[in-house]
Amino acid sequence: MGPSASHLRLPLGFVFLWAFPDKTFGLGYATASGKGRLDGGSPTKGFLGSVAAGPMESVFHSWAGQAWADRLFMLGLLGVGAALLAGIGVRLAAAAGTVMMALMWLAEWPPARHLSDGSPSMSSNPFAHYHLVYALALVAPAATGAGTTWGLGRLWARVPWLSRNRRLR
Repeated sequence: MGPSASHLRLPLGFVFLWAFPDKTFGLGYATASGKGRLDGGSPTKGFLGSVAAGPMESVFHSWAGQAWADRLFMLGLLGVGAALLAGIGVRLAAAAGTVMMALMWLAEWPPARHLSDGSPSMSSNPFAHYHLVYALALVAPAATGAGTTWGLGRLWARVPWLSRNRRLR
């Protein structure tokens, strides 16, 4: 419950929230200028369309560039990031963020030594991959109620219908 989990909650929230404007406006970081959502770009087409290994390769290819996948991904970035930074709905945000990170790990499939075309995958570590590290790190703020330290978690918990739904706090 101490500040250590909040220290983790805040940068994790910023990781998710930063990706939202970058992918919306094409700020030139992970999303090239002119390729943002407002320019007609798709946040899933390039990443999922380039999946070249793993058991879900064809599934990810079919999802790449789909309107529902783009909207869900962008909503996830915004919702998880904002909730973690504000300290509200931390458990729900951590669960959603963990699912997102696990899906991205599956898309990159670090255990593969070779890609579908036989070329080396260049994976540096099959398990301690940054998407799994983020997914595991999201557990700490959710498990410790970190939204009550440096966040609006205490106020959020006073909302009447939330007192009956602990999972949403």
